[in-house]
Amino acid sequence: MFFDKLPEEINEMKIKDEKVEKEMEAAVVDGHGTETGHIIVTTIGGKNGQPKQTISYMAERVVGQGSFGIVFQAKCLETGETVAIKKVCRIRDIKTDELYLNLVLEYVPETVYRVSKHYSRANQRMPLIYVKLYTYQICRALAYIHGGIGVCHRDIKPQNLLVNPHTHQVKLCDFGSAKVLVKGEPNISYICSRYYRAPELIFGATEYTTAIDIWSVGCVLAELLLGQPLFPGESGVDQLVEIIKVLGTPTREEIKCMNPNYTEFKFPQIKAHPWHKIFHKRMPPEAVDLVSRLLQYSPNLRCTALEACIHPFFDELRDANARLPNGRPLPPLFNFKPQELKGATLELLTKLIPEHARKQCPLLGFFREFSGVPVNLLSLIAFLRLK
Repeated sequence: MFFDKLPEEINEMKIKDEKVEKEMEAAVVDGHGTETGHIIVTTIGGKNGQPKQTISYMAERVVGQGSFGIVFQAKCLETGETVAIKKVCRIRDIKTDELYLNLVLEYVPETVYRVSKHYSRANQRMPLIYVKLYTYQICRALAYIHGGIGVCHRDIKPQNLLVNPHTHQVKLCDFGSAKVLVKGEPNISYICSRYYRAPELIFGATEYTTAIDIWSVGCVLAELLLGQPLFPGESGVDQLVEIIKVLGTPTREEIKCMNPNYTEFKFPQIKAHPWHKIFHKRMPPEAVDLVSRLLQYSPNLRCTALEACIHPFFDELRDANARLPNGRPLPPLFNFKPQELKGATLELLTKLIPEHARKQCPLLGFFREFSGVPVNLLSLIAFLRLK
């Protein structure tokens, strides 16, 4: 892509790489049979004196499939509302036939993956305002699940980022691999789709942190800027080769940070490729800087999701006059809830929420300045520290 030929000895790298050929890709589903046109009926209510109500959904077409289920676009026959139904798993009833668990979800028609492919096929770069919008909202979503509820997604990729093409609001989906990470408890290292897999996972780490999601966001951001994946490895080992081409050979200390139990240190010495040479010359330096802060070998050196949100790359989004290319307003970006701001410092909060948007935040509804210090923010800091 942008490198000279690598030394042949890099092919001799040895890394434990279980299930190299079996990546966690989508299962093949043809959508025929009883799926499309099938009626799914459910009953709600019936508790606390409420009347029971029957709701029926007709599956119209398959819109996605993955390792853990199939997603259909469906229509509610009673209201006409379009929804997404994810058929998650099969349950065999003790007495009768087979049953399925169906999750009825909001229908969002596009993904970051499809939007990105649209521009790639047209041989165009995605407009930078969209790159900023999508990446910011991903970081905000991760700030909530990481800090607010303690969940690691473990499969951040463009296919799992839903986009409303009219408002450009982004939503994180597919929590089939998500997990609450408990310090001291081991986790599987064979997780996350290959192009977006953090290096500590390739090194077989089992006590990783939510920083694996941050690495994935860095990969997504770089892909949106480049128009193609940054690390397109064909296997787990090849994935590490692609990473080393860019970041250079990890030091012994960096390897220990990724996996303290890894003892094999025989790697060819490859110098890091300068970040500014990976992107075109007109790329804003703030974009390149953010990528470099997200894609660090040492997990503890990667910025947190909330820290990423205040990066200068997103300053345009905090401008009161910022608009979509069609002149419409940006989607809601600053209507934070207390759980999202858990652990935030006063300095971070003042950068995170621009003055014109502070009324959007419930806890900052009556925001006012006192000797240059945000009074409500001080109260908010005290509140969050008690949580």
